Amino acid sequence: MMSTRTPLLSPESPAPALPQGIAQARLLLPPALTHWTDRLEPALRDICEYQLGLRDEHGRPTGTAHGKLVRPAFVLLCARAVGGDPVDAVSGAVAVELVHNASLIHDDIMDGDLERRHRRTVWARYGTPMAILAGDALFTLAFEAVSALERPESRTACHHLALTLRELMAGQSRDLGFERRGVPSITACLTMIEGKTGSLLGCACRLGTLVAATPPSWGDRFERFGLHLGVAFQLVDDLLGIWGDPRVTGKPVGADLQARKKSAPIVAALTAESPASRRLAELYATPGPFEADELALVAELVDQAGGRAWAREEARRRIETAWDCLVGIDVADDARMGLEELAALLIDREW
Repeated sequence: MMSTRTPLLSPESPAPALPQGIAQARLLLPPALTHWTDRLEPALRDICEYQLGLRDEHGRPTGTAHGKLVRPAFVLLCARAVGGDPVDAVSGAVAVELVHNASLIHDDIMDGDLERRHRRTVWARYGTPMAILAGDALFTLAFEAVSALERPESRTACHHLALTLRELMAGQSRDLGFERRGVPSITACLTMIEGKTGSLLGCACRLGTLVAATPPSWGDRFERFGLHLGVAFQLVDDLLGIWGDPRVTGKPVGADLQARKKSAPIVAALTAESPASRRLAELYATPGPFEADELALVAELVDQAGGRAWAREEARRRIETAWDCLVGIDVADDARMGLEELAALLIDREW
């Protein structure tokens, strides 16, 4: 983390309509991310900064970062929640954002995705070998960021970040296995999501709590809080992958359906044992891309078979379970408000 302390709010802060955690992350993260990517070899630095949104398609610095910065926002808010200074948590926020983007680069290679955040993916723009190196570089920088501080919590942060990477890899391995094998159970699908998405948000919340002296159990409880929120977040992303507006998602219409992905709403629909479920299975088994009318029909069948309703309800249930994890913890009022605001947007987000 850089030693210079930046005010949490300033005249240059993002518009007040943004959730407070997101606003803080968008203010604090870009200079901190640049501080670490500047250590890379220039060609690799430029690719990593392209992925992070620190550079545009022409290689020009943007002064900002791409994405919603949800994970860094939770680091900062959880630091406040336990009475710490969010600025002291910036290194943890940087680490989770670097890990998140590294996993996106590698995921895009594995999935063959050509577009993310309204731009060409790193592998599509720079080639697979350099994309793999860029992902590896971001993983490395994440550990540098959390280990650079000469504070007792650095070792703990590195330990939990390493455990999280293991969970991420297990989740991704399960996800790839779903594509090669038959339809998984809903339980198996949720376990995959907990590893692939929930674990990193859980880690983000835990890293935030490390900046203050807290009872040992609090870290575990905040991590479970984040894990359940992460599952809810992914379920909503899965819904957006089917019915989302490309202007919001940054991906083509029905991208998940065209790729025959077995995301949670689709698995819920395929295992529903209804006429719509059986028709969906038939269409999903057909080779080649769907025509526009077929794509609309597949999305409608997922809805008719209950996949959409199930994912929405499970996301809401996970939000409730997340808050149950913090019962009895005296969370600072302003931080609780920020966490509630951000958690609500995980379910109903249009930004």
